[in-house]
Amino acid sequence: GGSNCNEGCVGAWPPFLADADDQARGDWTIITRADGSQQWALKGQPLYYWVGDQAPGDVSGDGVGGVWDLARPAAPAPRAECSGGGGYSY
Repeated sequence: GGSNCNEGCVGAWPPFLADADDQARGDWTIITRADGSQQWALKGQPLYYWVGDQAPGDVSGDGVGGVWDLARPAAPAPRAECSGGGGYSY
């Protein structure tokens, strides 16, 4: 329910930030990061992008370090305009 990826970690794993007017729904929740920003989570797991994914559909971050897993939601992401690779949870 909280983010452990701060400081240097966010260079490789930028958080999937929520906009101020975003609202949680279903399995999609919003958590507050240590810096006060809001981040999307799926079933309580914070979501991140992987810097190595450059195009929609890229999933090269899946399995990195044996702890990063591709998020596989049943419902679509909260914001349709999100692009880039898949979302990852830690």
